[in-house]
Amino acid sequence: MYQKSNNYSSRASRPYRSGGFSNSRFSSNRGGYRFGNQRRPVSKLTHNTGIFIKKADLTHPNEEFTPVNSFTDFNLHRLVKENILARGYIQPTPIQDQAIGPIIEGRDLIGLAGTGTGKTGAFLIPIINKIFIERTHKALIIAPTRELAQQIREEFYKLTEGMKIYSTLVIGGANMNRQIWDLRRNPHVVIGTPGRLKDLVQQKCIYVADYDTFVLDEVDLMVDIGFIADIKFFLGLLPKVRQSLFFSATISPKIREILQSFVKDPVTVSIKKAESDANIDQDVVRVIDKSKKIDQLHDLLIKDDFKKVLIFGRTKHEVEKLHKELEIRGFKTGAIHGNKTQGHRQRILQSFKQSAIQILLATDVASRGLDIENVTHVINYDLPETYDDYIHRIGRTGRAGNKGTALTFIDS
Repeated sequence: MYQKSNNYSSRASRPYRSGGFSNSRFSSNRGGYRFGNQRRPVSKLTHNTGIFIKKADLTHPNEEFTPVNSFTDFNLHRLVKENILARGYIQPTPIQDQAIGPIIEGRDLIGLAGTGTGKTGAFLIPIINKIFIERTHKALIIAPTRELAQQIREEFYKLTEGMKIYSTLVIGGANMNRQIWDLRRNPHVVIGTPGRLKDLVQQKCIYVADYDTFVLDEVDLMVDIGFIADIKFFLGLLPKVRQSLFFSATISPKIREILQSFVKDPVTVSIKKAESDANIDQDVVRVIDKSKKIDQLHDLLIKDDFKKVLIFGRTKHEVEKLHKELEIRGFKTGAIHGNKTQGHRQRILQSFKQSAIQILLATDVASRGLDIENVTHVINYDLPETYDDYIHRIGRTGRAGNKGTALTFIDS
């Protein structure tokens, strides 16, 4: 276990000026946090620190998966198969193995799978094939966050090389007029987040009934961050004749209500992912003196093995304040949260992916779906609200068979 704070007394040799960091009373607009003395959620995990301590178990490697199908077995156009191969896909993942066939056949589908299972390819591959064969088809894909929507769009680009199938990304934080112009070009696929899509529907810039294939991705996260009313809004506009694809890690009563309105006679594919934290050393950092919490973080970050670090804070204002303090102390950092433009968020993510910066600070906008290679450490500077949030946060490290480390700051 990492030592307690009274042992963190050293400082980096580089000079720095203290920014007087303290926990901000400002907070996120989407997560239900409020300003000042008004109520905001308190983590449900405060009194159960044992859940944050666990050693990585590398002695039981994941069982090797043998797919029933190969990509050549699926009824896909030659160009689609060539792009799959060029993308580097050797064999289908479990969800791709079970989902691509029924989607090609036109069935509605419920995919129960978490991030990192290959579900983006599972729905994009048959959608691209369908549109390439018959150009009148159009698809609308809804994802909970800008980053997830952007990643779907990037995957779409790679799988449609040379096919002249076009997409538009409609997300907050980006120029709406440009998005409206793109929509006028009648793209085959629209990928967006609920808030911006709803704005464009209400402005009559996009007509949901024009689309015959719909994808709701990461529905559990959409519900968690308050988009359930927006989802119901879209469901009320869907055409009767459609193909509906639904992906979620879990199905709560609220999600089941959405399902009943969305899919008809669906195929259900459930993928049990290997224990997501098996490759992650988990431990706590006990904060004895809150005024020196930032100093404890500093003394961790100067260690040689903290090469690529993702730090989570509770609110966008707290994340921004911590980002500025670490910059003052000489660290190469970037921050992504709701107050940043989409262009800025994408630039920061690319810098972190390419290791141009050592540290990425984020709210829970980065806790799901982001695929960033070789993150050595995840640090929960502020406690997540729930254990599910914790698992999603630390899942950004220990990926692709690598060992990772997750540290959680705990007030003593």
